[in-house]
Amino acid sequence: MTSQQIKILMVVVALGALAVIVPNTNSFVILLSTRALAFAILVMSLDILLGYTGLASLGQAAYLGVGAYATAILATTYQFGLGMDFWLVILFGMLVGAALAAVFGLLAIRATGVYFLMITLALGQCVWGLAYRWNSLTGGDNGINLRVKPKFAGLDLGHDVTFFYVVFFLFALSLLAMYVLVQSPFGRSLAGIRERELRMQILGYNTWLHKYIAFIIAGGFGGLSGVLWAHTAGIVSPENVVLTTSVDALLMAVLGGAGTLVGGVIGSFIVFGLREYLSTLVPWWQYVLGAVYVLTILYLPFGLMGIPERIRQWRASSGKQADPKTLASVPS
Repeated sequence: MTSQQIKILMVVVALGALAVIVPNTNSFVILLSTRALAFAILVMSLDILLGYTGLASLGQAAYLGVGAYATAILATTYQFGLGMDFWLVILFGMLVGAALAAVFGLLAIRATGVYFLMITLALGQCVWGLAYRWNSLTGGDNGINLRVKPKFAGLDLGHDVTFFYVVFFLFALSLLAMYVLVQSPFGRSLAGIRERELRMQILGYNTWLHKYIAFIIAGGFGGLSGVLWAHTAGIVSPENVVLTTSVDALLMAVLGGAGTLVGGVIGSFIVFGLREYLSTLVPWWQYVLGAVYVLTILYLPFGLMGIPERIRQWRASSGKQADPKTLASVPS
């Protein structure tokens, strides 16, 4: 088996273990895992921009927000998405996220580096401002409560285990779709743009269009994450589109390992788990989490997914230093 096949097998085994173990735990762990999976879709969508295209965005929470608000408004106002039309709401949430990304992309894609970062930050704050000020639609600071979870094909998604499997299924589909995307010729061209955009332009690639399409795709998956997050959290508020949500997604991607997709999932579970665990131990848990981020960036620049490569490099360097031929060649 090739290394790529081994990695795929390890991911499949890990997901299978997650699907078997989590439902047999308590309701708190099930809810926490469901939230981590829903948010992991947002982190993976950001990784398409950050890890594969080289675009660090601070506005990804905007797409989660529009997907979540669309779900809450349809459910509370029109009772839409609480029955057989639940899957239509998922599709609608993805389309809303992609549409917003299509508009924002026209403004942001032409910028690079820190300018792209600042533009996406400003656009994300615009969405937060609308969510906070448009009281008649969004409920303002109070948000919108979803008191009822949907029912679909005889399944009551209000049951924690059932809803966990629904979110897990959609997460697995999203992971598969994004993996196929980044392994396709289109995904390879994104990696080329990340490494040397000028060279890709010389080769005849329309790099702006490639980045724009990637931006829209990331927005669509962000909208899906918002739909699932709305039903998982039970409330949608401006807190969902605040800057810290985008920062969290960015840090989770970096913590797990940008450019790996799976790293974002690992980062999501670690951060959600640490938050809940540390908050029960110390009131200054944010500093501990911040220290984890700093240490990861300093000593694991490729994230937790880069640990095997660091171990291989360490072994190779240790073996080279201990090579008898090398030692014999050193003058006494």
